[in-house]
Amino acid sequence: MNVKVKQKIPLKIKRMGINGEGIGFYKKTLVFVPGALKGEDIFCQITSVKKNFAEAKLLSVNKASKYRVTPMCDIYETCGGCQIMHLKYDKQLEFKTDLLQQALKKFSPEGFEQYDIRPTIGMQEPLYYRAKLQFQTRKFKGQVKAGLYAQNSHYLVELKDCLVQDPVIQAIANDLADLLTYYQIPIADERKELGVRTMMIRRARKSGQVQIIVVTSRQINVKNLVEDLVTKHPEIVTVAVNKNTSRSSEIYGEQTQIIWGEEAILEGVLDYEFSLSPRAFYQLNPEQTEVLYSEAVKALDVSPEDHLIDAYCGVGTIGFAFANRVKSVRGMDIIPEAIEDAKYNAKRMGFENTHYEAGTAEEIIPRWYQEGYRANAVIVDPPRTGLGTKLIETLLHYAPEKMVYVSCNVSTLARDLVALTKVYQVEYIQSVDMFPHTARTEAVVKLVKK
Repeated sequence: MNVKVKQKIPLKIKRMGINGEGIGFYKKTLVFVPGALKGEDIFCQITSVKKNFAEAKLLSVNKASKYRVTPMCDIYETCGGCQIMHLKYDKQLEFKTDLLQQALKKFSPEGFEQYDIRPTIGMQEPLYYRAKLQFQTRKFKGQVKAGLYAQNSHYLVELKDCLVQDPVIQAIANDLADLLTYYQIPIADERKELGVRTMMIRRARKSGQVQIIVVTSRQINVKNLVEDLVTKHPEIVTVAVNKNTSRSSEIYGEQTQIIWGEEAILEGVLDYEFSLSPRAFYQLNPEQTEVLYSEAVKALDVSPEDHLIDAYCGVGTIGFAFANRVKSVRGMDIIPEAIEDAKYNAKRMGFENTHYEAGTAEEIIPRWYQEGYRANAVIVDPPRTGLGTKLIETLLHYAPEKMVYVSCNVSTLARDLVALTKVYQVEYIQSVDMFPHTARTEAVVKLVKK
């Protein structure tokens, strides 16, 4: 390598990487610099040297990009929750389209050079969009603080006025932290102390209802705290406690108990409503979820005689967009509570053509086919890890005529397309900006059997 740690170097930024960092070459060494933008001349200091690249911190910008803006957030650089707030928003959208192209070039699925990659759909007002808050808790000099860990560390950055969080749930989080302090509820730390680890607060855009999960590693008494909190915030309808005693990075343990209020909150998207229990997955950005689901409906292009499989169905949300348009919808998910929600939601909406089971798609789909069920359409909306190898093999074996892949990770999407394009042709990819000011995007892929 041509650089060493602590060395200060000038650098011309050629492009931006998948985490929003600037990328340049110094004497043929690839250098990644968070905070730098394409086209800038910068001065930076090497922080680490790896086998094929080096990392550096930005010291100064000698020639700034004309698309650089001053971040609105006072703790932007410290927090790390957002990575590209210093880039003009319309250029953020272009960057996210480029992210997809970079991933496709890296994995090179069949015919990727000819894919119809459509411009990323952004937001009119890309602030305060997150309807779910997941903050870690720590105690500093007797005061409980809630926020996010700084990048690559366990240093907690307190967030009291986050520009991408729903203001209502931010206010509830602030009051919850104060009440944890007032009632001297035990707070977990990195050493031996057991107690509250995380707070999750979610607000339904449709109803305004709020649910809370307090994640703790020990038994806690929050009766008085809950009474105070719901008195001040009557929009709270559910409070649950999740016990997680493991030392892993997993946020939740297996046991979740509702200690106050209702089993679920009411949310809605497109023209239907559904219930969400505390642990059920739902998109973080309700406004853009309308766009995402609309694009999925358009891409799958179903007919009244179609039979649809909704893999990773969660509480049934995305599948319900098709229930009035197809002969049948069948879904599965590995979280039993989500399946119970899906069944309840389908019944509540009067759908008699839906069927849901708990388990993995690669186990359930073959059984359905053995029982005589045949699907000619499938929609997959996997987690960031993408599709499992066994599920891909299952999909390719039964090969429904049309598929829509909804992805939240362009890298695993591009990887999965390598296998899927053996049987399917990519008609187009439409990215949707679900996470403004971050280096993440969502994509809808229309696939048709060759």
